[in-house]
Amino acid sequence: MTDTIRLPDELGRQLRQQREAQGMSKSELAHKAGRVREVVYRLEAGEDTAVSSLMAVLGALGLALRLERAGLPTAEEVARRFQDDDDAA
Repeated sequence: MTDTIRLPDELGRQLRQQREAQGMSKSELAHKAGRVREVVYRLEAGEDTAVSSLMAVLGALGLALRLERAGLPTAEEVARRFQDDDDAA
């Protein structure tokens, strides 16, 4: 997994995909991370949660966080994001 994540809902989609690829339910992931199931729901929905909860869930999935200089999104990325928002409405 090497996708660039710039928004909380993008992170949520990646976390859900990783959880599902590992065959875990939200409850199983929460238990493995030592968190309540609500934390997994919130993260996958792109909602706010504590950084410590994010790190626990990443660890339970066998993932690590890496920071890179991202720069500004390209015009194509911005247009695609607005299209995704329009499609969801």
